[in-house]
Amino acid sequence: MIYHQIRIAMKPDAPKDQVDYALELLRQLGRELDVVEQWAVGRDFGGEFEYGAVYLLKDIDAYRTYMYAPLHRKIDAVGLPLVKNMISQDLTDDEDPEIGAKIAKVHTDRFTDHPEIAELIEDIGSYEGSGAPSSDPTA
Repeated sequence: MIYHQIRIAMKPDAPKDQVDYALELLRQLGRELDVVEQWAVGRDFGGEFEYGAVYLLKDIDAYRTYMYAPLHRKIDAVGLPLVKNMISQDLTDDEDPEIGAKIAKVHTDRFTDHPEIAELIEDIGSYEGSGAPSSDPTA
């Protein structure tokens, strides 16, 4: 299983209705995407982030399907312009020694296939973790 989590802090001037819409799209992704085993979207406590989401995915194929879902791209287009800081994290019990490299490849492929997403990320003040273009989850 791969537990993919994001934690986000919004820009101070992000309109509440747009933030609420982006959060609802995150919930919709959990409800509607059949590769998502379980999910949660809500407020984030214990740090600098305001909101978070976690999606449980069975394997790397489900992870790729999740990352490439058209609704995921819509969430990026709607939500990323509202984000001040973000981190993405992946926790897995998959024993494949190459799983970190496979996760990184999904992200690299996605940024190559959809450069508009990479451009949106460049406008975020801080973006770290497994989904960040410069990250190395094998390190």
